[in-house]
Amino acid sequence: MSKKKLLEVSGLKQYFGKASAPIKAVDGISFDVYEGEVLGLVGESGSGKSTTGRSIIGLYDITEGEIRYDGQVISTRQDNQSRKALAKNMQMIFQDPYASLNPRMTVSEIIGEGFDIHGMYKNKSERRQRVGALLEEVGLNREHANRYAHEFSGGQRQRIGIARALSLNPKFIIADEPISALDVSIQAQVVNLLKKLQREQNLTYLFIAHDLSMVKYISDRIAVMNNGKIVELGRSEDIYNNPIHPYTRSLLSAIPKPDPISESKRQRIHYTYQPTDDAVETFEISKDHYIFASASQHQQWMQETQK
Repeated sequence: MSKKKLLEVSGLKQYFGKASAPIKAVDGISFDVYEGEVLGLVGESGSGKSTTGRSIIGLYDITEGEIRYDGQVISTRQDNQSRKALAKNMQMIFQDPYASLNPRMTVSEIIGEGFDIHGMYKNKSERRQRVGALLEEVGLNREHANRYAHEFSGGQRQRIGIARALSLNPKFIIADEPISALDVSIQAQVVNLLKKLQREQNLTYLFIAHDLSMVKYISDRIAVMNNGKIVELGRSEDIYNNPIHPYTRSLLSAIPKPDPISESKRQRIHYTYQPTDDAVETFEISKDHYIFASASQHQQWMQETQK
């Protein structure tokens, strides 16, 4: 993994509703994504993780903070040329493969839409060849190009969505819960495909999910999000083997165990959000493993994990 920062998020806030009583979907988070890595962003529904992804790619005008991609600020309003350049480098795979594909367009038109916007492959033969190659890259057949989305299963539709995201040869992909709408039997296939594509094309992912077991499988580092804030950040093995924040421990305790005897003994850890008036600080627990808490919370949680 490169140590070059491809994405830098600093103090990101995304508020909705009235200014007098805003809904703080994302409340002042900061993190970096390094070139060639997979950063998993996990949390329950409503934690702010999908809003984070959509804010980064520009689907929302952010309330406050700064987002840099490859050293360039992308969080301010950009001209049309700058937006197009960014779109070539940054793409998104959406959660719902049923809602994210236009039912009136063929697979070829869906995947090739970006070609039209960016003036690529004006030769019909070249365009057809590129669409066919993308379909094969994601495990589909060239013959699928002339079909419509409703003719495919959920897993196949998500593969089409992945092919669309790859069409402009991006460096960075935001995968917004790309497997949550799929059958469990299909989820591993899609994650394996994403890992394969990352390896072959040196892609960088922000992988958003609530399934911690799948996030562990694909991620180099994991950021745990709760109530609009990142509460713990570290290497995948550190988050799983030495979780400090009680919310992280709660999420891990909810993962089912495949062994029925172990599963019968599994104890859920319940977490209740406890706001604090004390200043929140960053504490480095071990190398590249951080928690975000007040000094008193940090002391209490460290004692709890050492028992």
